[in-house]
Parts: sequence; C-alpha cells; structure tokens
Amino acid sequence: MSERFTTAIIVAAGDSTRMGYKLSKQLIPINGHAAIEYTIKAFQNCPLIDEIIIVARSIDIDDIAHVAFNFRKVIAVTAGGSTRMASVRKGMHAADKRATHYAVHDGARILITPAEIEKVLNEAYDCSAAALGTPVTDTLKVMGENGEIVSTPDRSTLWAVQTPQVFEKELYKRAMGNALMNNLEVTDDCSMVEALGETVRIVRGEYSNIKLTTPVDVTIAEAILSKRK
Repeated sequence: MSERFTTAIIVAAGDSTRMGYKLSKQLIPINGHAAIEYTIKAFQNCPLIDEIIIVARSIDIDDIAHVAFNFRKVIAVTAGGSTRMASVRKGMHAADKRATHYAVHDGARILITPAEIEKVLNEAYDCSAAALGTPVTDTLKVMGENGEIVSTPDRSTLWAVQTPQVFEKELYKRAMGNALMNNLEVTDDCSMVEALGETVRIVRGEYSNIKLTTPVDVTIAEAILSKRK
C-alpha cells in the first residue's frame, strides 16, 4: 500500500452576499487577523495534513496569498469556479500527484481545530469517506409552498453536517465524475459520494465549528477565539 498523503482543499470562493460586507468574509478582521488565517492555521497545525491548497475568488487571490504563504504547508492559492464543485476541482488540479486523500473544508469555518481535523481524517482513512457533524438540537419542520407545516422529522435521526469532509482520492474522483455526468445539484461533497451508493460516516464534531455567514457569526467567532486564548 502506498504511503498516505493528505491534501487539504480550503474553499474560500463564495461571494459573501449574506455577510453584508464589501470585503470578502475570508478577509474580515477577527481579533486582529484575517478570518482565513485561523482556518489555515488549524490545518497547518494538524500533523496528518501534508499540503494545503486554497481556492479563492480571483479578486481576493492577492490578499489571501499575502496571508496564506506565511504557512509552510500552503502550496497554492488558485482561482475558484462558478460553483462549489468547480472550485473544488480547481483545488484537485493543484494537488500533489501523491495525494491519497482530500480534506475539503469551508474557508469560512474558522473555528475548526487541529484535533477535530485529525479525528475525521482517521475515520476517513479507515472507511474512505467521513465528515464532521453535530446532532440537531432544534425541532425542524418541513414547510409547504404557502408556509404551512407539512411534517416534523424525527430530530433524533438528524445531524447538521460540517466540514472538513474527507475522501479517499479515487472514490472522490468517481463521485465528482458521476455528479458532473448526471448534472447533479449537490449541497455538499458527501452528497456526491452518497449518489454513488457509497457510505459516508459522520464523526461528531463541536457546535463551535460554525460557518461565518451573517454579521452575528463574526461576533460569536470573536468571543470564542478570545476565550480560547
């Protein structure tokens, strides 16, 4: 068996519309540092990660590169595509040929920790596909077209899926190829693997692994990071 080599693909190519800032949310200052810096640092400090590739909007590349190349594992900052799937493909193309696993992560999940990354990686090494997630704590409702409640799913079976999502390379390439060939609309990378009929394991993560989406998330992230220090 060939030696494992794990590439982290950090997707930071979103348009930040819901954040309401002119500045990319990847570059929002959080306690004196660009948001993306916290994400990169977590992967840099995880011993199982061999290289880091960042996929960004073209207009953000220079600013993100200015931060990213302070970390020795970062080998490339490349322009993203028109969709998340296209952006991840750009990251795959920049990866070392030795890569055996991809760890795909949302750049805006800046509170991820090296311990969480290591936990989901070890699970994926065992079963080929794994993702972080947390049990849903709210009661969820399925809504109809007119805003009426249609049904209430059993909360005990529901989990909120996070990133990183980690996949054995050949499995992930098959899953992406299938998604492209069949024009599948997927909301995360696990969905592509599920579409092949393959199994993805969920590893329990932390509720603190939030994604910066709205201004209130910035306030929460600042508070959590201040407490960690």
